[in-house]
Order: sequence, then C-alpha cells, then structure tokens
Amino acid sequence: MHLWTHVLPPLAVALLALPAAWLSGGWLLLPTVALMGAVLAAVHHAEVVAHRVGEPLGTLVLALAVTVIEAALIVTMMLAGGGAEAELPRDTIFSAVMIICNGVVGLCLLAGGWRHHEQQFRIEGANAGLAALIALCTLTLVLPTFTTSSAGATYTASQLGFAAVASLVLWLVWVFVQTISHRDYFLPPGDVRDDPHAHAAPPSTRAAWLSFALLLVALVGVVGLAKQLSPAIESAVRAAGAPRAVIGIVIAMLVLLPETVAALRAALANRLQTSMNLAFGSALASIGLTIPVVAVASLWLGLPLTLGLGPKDLALLVLTFLVSAVTLASGRSHLMLGAVHLVIFAAFLFLALVP
Repeated sequence: MHLWTHVLPPLAVALLALPAAWLSGGWLLLPTVALMGAVLAAVHHAEVVAHRVGEPLGTLVLALAVTVIEAALIVTMMLAGGGAEAELPRDTIFSAVMIICNGVVGLCLLAGGWRHHEQQFRIEGANAGLAALIALCTLTLVLPTFTTSSAGATYTASQLGFAAVASLVLWLVWVFVQTISHRDYFLPPGDVRDDPHAHAAPPSTRAAWLSFALLLVALVGVVGLAKQLSPAIESAVRAAGAPRAVIGIVIAMLVLLPETVAALRAALANRLQTSMNLAFGSALASIGLTIPVVAVASLWLGLPLTLGLGPKDLALLVLTFLVSAVTLASGRSHLMLGAVHLVIFAAFLFLALVP
C-alpha cells in the first residue's frame, strides 16, 4: 500500500482545523490540492475494501460512506441556514441524480466504449436499480409539485413521513436484492478469466480494516474541504451572476468525485458492471438515506423543506429516465450511448447557468 494513501486522508482532515482566514485568497490552492489527494486516496482504499469483500458488496462501501457524510453535511447546512436552505436538499439530491445518471454513466460508457469498443453488463440488476430510482425520484422530487394539501412544492408532515419511510424501505430492499437474494444479477457477465483485478491476491483482513478506516477519514476530508471551499465557490458564482442552484451543483460534484473516479477506472478496466453497480447504488443511497434523515430533521426541528422540482428540472428528469431505459435495454454499451448521456448532462449544467 502506497505511503501517500496513508498520509493524505489525515492531512485533509487536519486542514479542517485551520482558521478560515488561513485558507482564503492565494492559500485556496492548499485545500484544493488536499481535496484532490483525499479523493484519490478514498478511491484507492475503497478498491482495497471492495477486493476483500467481493462484488457487489464492495461497490456499496464507497456509495454508503459518501451518502452518510453527505446527508450529515446537508443537515448541518440546513441548521445553519434555517429557512434560507429549504431547497438545499432538493437541489442536492436532484444534482446528484443528474450527475450520476448522466455525467458518471455517460463518462463510463464513452471511455469504456472508446477503449474496448463494446462492453456488457447484467440487464437484470441495472433494470432493478433504474426502476427503484424512478420510484424514489417520483415520490420525493415530483409528487410534491402536484400535491394540494400544502402550499407550494411541499409535503405535509404525514406525506413527508410516508415518503421518508417508502424511500428507506426501497433502499433496504435494493441492498437485500443486490447482496443476498439475487446477488448474481450484479456480478460481471461472461468470462472474467482475463480480468487481473478479479484474480489478484486479496488483501489481508487487517489491511482491509485499515483501508476502511482511512476511507472514512478521506471522505470526511473530502466533504469538509468541499464545505470549506463553498464560500469561495459562492463568491465566484455571485460574481458571475449565476443562479444560486449552481453552488449546490458544484459542491455535489466535489462530494461525488471519489465515486466518479472509481466508476471511471472500472469502466476503463473493462469492468462496466462494477461501474453500473456503483452508479445506481450511489444514486439510490443518495435518495433512500438522505430523504429520511432530512425528513426527521425537518419534522423534529421545524425546518422548512421544499422538495418539488420546477418544470425545467422535471423535463430533464423525464428525459434522463427515458434515455436510461434505452441504454439499459440490451445489456451492451458503446460510446454513442455515452455521448447521449453526456449531452444531457451538458444541457443540465447549461440550463442551470442560463435557466
């Protein structure tokens, strides 16, 4: 195990203790470099743990760790901002879905298709993930726009409680199906004898536990440094005259960097099934875990919460799911499908800047 993977995670966390004045102006390069290093270290340790526990359980490790810390970050910002952050959970979750389903998936399909011409994945597992994601997004991001029991794009307390329980139940069923009842749906299809990753000697139990601990430390550093950089990002967004929603997109992209790098490396290594498992697992965890946490915080602390999407975002969400259904139809991918997803992702980013 490389020395830098041990050093960078604690270093990233140590930077969080420095006064904010020390990390402003020209010193912003320091947390930025530390953030990139923590991302690379997190990917390394996630792959060590994944190789020890095997697929598909290994892909859940990084997705679950990132989502737990992300949910804690959202609640912290809600508590700090009060009513001004009522739309933050919605913007963060929607951004995460668009980044994962179009940005991450598109990048993996394009890069993997360019290097390997055509790649395969299991339709059964991918379709199960897409079906659960469509249901979760509809319950949490679409229906609040159309319900009439409360004003605006909001849920009543009972409706919010139902959506939170339904989200958690769907996520738990997804984990059960992926790891126990239908585990074979999420294993690489075909012959994997030529995959050196599959047959490399697994790390020892001690090394796996050490990597798991360092993974958590690295992710705390990633999320903390992303929050530390958010004032500079917010200032840059205001100076550019861009909408406030752009801040959530930038922070979501920073937080999702470890998953993006891990998924891309798997696709380039001709392990597209791992990329798909990681992508759908991350998207489902982002909703299935974040919504219950946010709902409890909102109901318990009386914080306002706006979940419903506007017309533009609803159209992009529907387009994403239609194209995703076509992408997953055959169990084979090529670079054209990746290009389509990346164009939708580019449209999402452009329309966020120019609504």
